[in-house]
Amino acid sequence: MGTKPVGGHLDYVTGGIPPVPPGFPSLKFVGVLADDATDGIPPVPPGFSPLESVETHVDGAVDGIPSNPPSFSSLTSFTLKRAQDDRVVTPDTSYKGRCSILDEKHRSLFHHRPWLNYNEFNNRSDQELGHKLFEQDLLSTTCLPKGVIRGCSICKTCQEVTARWRPKEACELVLDEAPVYYPSEEEFKDSLDYIAKIRPIAEKYGICRIVPPSSWRRPCLLKRKNLWLNSKFSPCIQHVDKLQNHHSSKIKGNHGIMSTKRQKFQKITDSISEIMLENNQLRDGNNCNKFGFEPGPDFTLESFQKYADDFKEQYFQKVIELDLTSDKPGPLVQDIEGEYWRIVERPTEGIEVLYGADLDTSVFGSGFPEASTSSQYVKVQDQYVNSGWNLNNLARLPGSVLSLESKNVPGIIVPLIDVGMCFSSFCWHVEGHHLYSLKYLHLGAPKIWYGVPAKDASKLEDAMKKHLPYPLDEKLDLLHSRVTNLSPSLLRLEGVPIYRCVQNPGEFVLTFPRAYHSGFSCGFNCAEAVNVAPLDWLPYGQNAVELYRDQRQRLSISHDKLLLAAAREAVRAQWNVLFLGETNSENTGWKNFSAFDGVLTKSLEARIEMERRRREYLCSSRSQKMDTNFNAEGTRECFMCHYDLHLSAAFCLCSPDRFACLFHAKNLCSCSWSMKRFLFLYEISELNVLLDALRGKSSAIHRWGVFDMKLSVSSLVSEMKKQKLIIMTDEEGRGKDHEEAHSTLQPSSTRSI
Repeated sequence: MGTKPVGGHLDYVTGGIPPVPPGFPSLKFVGVLADDATDGIPPVPPGFSPLESVETHVDGAVDGIPSNPPSFSSLTSFTLKRAQDDRVVTPDTSYKGRCSILDEKHRSLFHHRPWLNYNEFNNRSDQELGHKLFEQDLLSTTCLPKGVIRGCSICKTCQEVTARWRPKEACELVLDEAPVYYPSEEEFKDSLDYIAKIRPIAEKYGICRIVPPSSWRRPCLLKRKNLWLNSKFSPCIQHVDKLQNHHSSKIKGNHGIMSTKRQKFQKITDSISEIMLENNQLRDGNNCNKFGFEPGPDFTLESFQKYADDFKEQYFQKVIELDLTSDKPGPLVQDIEGEYWRIVERPTEGIEVLYGADLDTSVFGSGFPEASTSSQYVKVQDQYVNSGWNLNNLARLPGSVLSLESKNVPGIIVPLIDVGMCFSSFCWHVEGHHLYSLKYLHLGAPKIWYGVPAKDASKLEDAMKKHLPYPLDEKLDLLHSRVTNLSPSLLRLEGVPIYRCVQNPGEFVLTFPRAYHSGFSCGFNCAEAVNVAPLDWLPYGQNAVELYRDQRQRLSISHDKLLLAAAREAVRAQWNVLFLGETNSENTGWKNFSAFDGVLTKSLEARIEMERRRREYLCSSRSQKMDTNFNAEGTRECFMCHYDLHLSAAFCLCSPDRFACLFHAKNLCSCSWSMKRFLFLYEISELNVLLDALRGKSSAIHRWGVFDMKLSVSSLVSEMKKQKLIIMTDEEGRGKDHEEAHSTLQPSSTRSI
């Protein structure tokens, strides 16, 4: 059988098989598209314009193949013209840097490209299509060469550092220093008193440094042989070059614009992943995923120090080689700081470091001595075991609201250990529940800290939202996940005041409530941190839980439970002073905080008013007393916003095991409002009695003591009579002994007379 030359007509049939499949046009000759229909099927798919000939639109056809697909117009001139005005934009093809999306509006309109015909794709949402193209743009950004190659076929903990320090390109910062305090031995005896003393000034900076007296030389138990050589941990992998210019995991995933079915499936997947993550963290003690970082290989403290020292030596090798005659052991702190911010702001290589963050001391071990371990490992003086500056004791000291917390919450009650290396970063964040925090550097290289006071926290948040090219919900996630480290230079341009301090081994850094802070290590080091909550923290804590409700964040502690527990302790102190006359320092301290204008009284008054407004429009006939065991197994939370349900809760009769806060009672289900029921721990009138008791009203103190704390005046009188009887008996006994002794000393003749 014969075939006609290429370019000839192919309209004959061979073996009963048509040369052109049904629905496809026959080609008259290569390069010219047939314009007739076959079997009533148009030769051009819907939404695509026909090509008259290759030469009509394309000048650069090669071998008869058009350079543009059907429905694409020629980009020979490649000139874009805005529809809104007459400005013409000609792209600079020589630029090969990273793409930058400036705002949400332009990103969402990226799919409106003049050379594409989208008329046939109206069934896809603009947002879905726009974000799809935005995702492709992100994936097409240029990748930096690796500056650190970790692991090989034999060893996972070896590394080759090809990147080098670039001192001429350093990003030098000009920042004001945070205050430094040098307490005397007498001032250092009481940690909470000293914090209260420096707070009025230090709080204005967000952070401060505290240098203990020279006589305070507590032993570092991290150097214990068993812990140093055998305790293993999995550090997080941090990419320093991406701390300011990174893409969140959500953006790499679904962009939040999936179809409804995919969104539902993703929610189920996320829930399963969250459960698995929590189980893994409980099993392995790994917190990397909590911060958006992937976990690295296992290390001991000894092996991690070798890894960290090797990285620093290789990275700053040029300096060491050029400065062999100098007495300096390596680069100065300011040199490391300038290089760190160069990597963050203007990276030239991918720099990977490791950071052992938030290691639970109840599992890993503490650097401070404890009563249960001090005699076992090393002989230490009681002053360090019982010291208020021992972070194992700090959270539960008298005067700290956290002393009333029943659970040992890691990081809040139980200290956490951080193990860092050069460039290991703790990114911008505030402490959970806006608590105070105290950090102690046990050993190693210094840490550089940056702080923003609480009054300027919203400025930092606004700057972060402005400069992060993500949807709003993901910006909020990044603010709380500690993975973003915008440079102080950029933040200061946005009007954010930032203060700096350098923490050396043996020193404390104190951060205040709602104060953002960040920083990094200058080399291998080990630090320990814990939270504390003096009574002046209460207003900050209340603001935190309201903010968490709006952002639907989970709580670590029950603020209402702590507030009521503190109020009860204050009433007990008032009872002891009023009825027992016990005017010791503890009772006096509680009484001062619960005065008419005391911080505890004001905090409770504000919370009662908030609760009153929320209950105002509810039907009181459908309310009932909350069972005392309602929160016995842990803090109940709203199914929707995770708000604390210690004071009040709502549920529907259709699902009695599902609870909501008063804000989201209407979101429980689709049942009528008459099906909803409300649980109250106290009525508002009862809470007002507690408030009057705090203000010192004796009748309210008696009423609350009897009603809530089960104190009894009759038992009190009996106890007082009993104590008085014991005292009188002792005095009589001492009187008889005195008479007998006196008679014994007299001469026998006198005694007989």
